[in-house]
This record gives sequence, C-alpha cells and structure tokens, in this order.
Amino acid sequence: MNWEACVEKVGPYVVKIDTPTGSGSGFLFAFNEGKILCGIATALHVVDDTETWQQPLKINSYLFHKTAFLREPNRSILKDQETDSAVILFERSQLDLPEDLIPLRPIESPISIGAEVGWLGFPAIAPYTLCFFSGSVSARQDSKRYLIDGVAINGVSGGPVFLWDDAGQVQFVGVVSAYRANRAAGEALPGLLVAQDVSHFHSVLAHLKTLDEAKKKSTEAKPPAEETAPKAPEESSSGTPNEPTPTA
Repeated sequence: MNWEACVEKVGPYVVKIDTPTGSGSGFLFAFNEGKILCGIATALHVVDDTETWQQPLKINSYLFHKTAFLREPNRSILKDQETDSAVILFERSQLDLPEDLIPLRPIESPISIGAEVGWLGFPAIAPYTLCFFSGSVSARQDSKRYLIDGVAINGVSGGPVFLWDDAGQVQFVGVVSAYRANRAAGEALPGLLVAQDVSHFHSVLAHLKTLDEAKKKSTEAKPPAEETAPKAPEESSSGTPNEPTPTA
C-alpha cells in the first residue's frame, strides 16, 4: 500500500472547519454542473450546533491559501442524523480547491472486513497540521457504519476515510465519526474508530444533479423573446411612403 502517494493525492481535498464551539475536519467531494457551488463533507456533530444557532463558521483549505468565512445566509448545510453526516454547500470562489474530484465508493460495494484504509484530519493536539492515520476494517455495523482498528483524535472528526482500490485509484469510502475507547478494565485503553459510509454524500450528489437538470429544463422551456417587427412607413395621401424630413 503506497500511503505516501495516497496522502499526496487526498491532502489537497481536506479542509479544517472552525466553529464558535470547536473544530473538525472535512473534505471536498462535490461540485454542481457549472462548478459554481462546492460541497464539503464532514461529520454532523462538527457543525450541528453552528447550524442550529445560525452561527458563522470558517473553512480553511489544506494549504491555507484561502479561508472561507461563511455566515448562515451564505451557506446551506444538508444533514443526516442517522449517519452523523453533513454537507456544507457554498460558492466555490470563496476557497482554493482542486479542479477534479475523487470518486465516492459505490453504495453497492461496501468495504470488506480486513481491508486497509487511511484517514486524514486536523487533530486538536496539532490543530494546523494535517495528520495521517491508517488501520484495518474490523467490522461493519448497521449497514452504514464501519468499526476500524485505529484511532480518532478530537479535531479529526469529519475527515475522509479513503481506500486504494484494486485498480490503483483512490476512493472516499467514509467519514470519521467517533472513537470508542475500551473501558472494560476501568480505564481508557485502545479502542476502535467509528466511520460512517458515504451514502449521505451520494444522496447529495443526486440532489445537485436534480437541481441542475431542473434549472436546465426551466431555461429550455422559456419561450424566445418576441421580436418587434419594424414599423412600416406611413403612406402619404398620394400612396407613396412619406420621406423623413431632412434637418439642417
């Protein structure tokens, strides 16, 4: 597994999300047809309070060349409580982002147990440093949740979980949601990372496509503007068109 190449590929898509009450991570996964809008995937709990209280948030690109400061009227957050997933939609011009997208793992192709995956994010212990983690899929729960043999630190929530597939391509396969520490012995011991799959993000892609198609149909359905025919010159009593009166 060439993780160095994966990190080099995925890194520019990862963003840091700051809210009035905390921080998390996210990643670019969507554009609308004209690439006017972009969609940043994250964990719902990273932005839920901010959305509920209509507070502003900041999104910083991986290289921090540009920061998008988004007030409530300048963004839309699409939430899914079941999968702890959210998408922040806003104008792409507000942030430095890659031109192309990394594909999402198809819903009908879940990750196999034992598959090795990686994830990226900005942990609170190093809030401005993009950090890489990796581990193996231990189990799949509730059809939309993975348990992974690895760690998740505060601030990494919302970061992308990715896979290097058999064809040598990188895919986004999930989003970091939580960490379950092992407390069976009375103290916190190494546990399992919880990652949600990308089903909500597939739904948002379908929604954007529907909006683009509806907009296109609306434009095509508009009748062409009526052309005003040139007015025929008035005829004089002699039956010949009146000539314009010359001016000095």
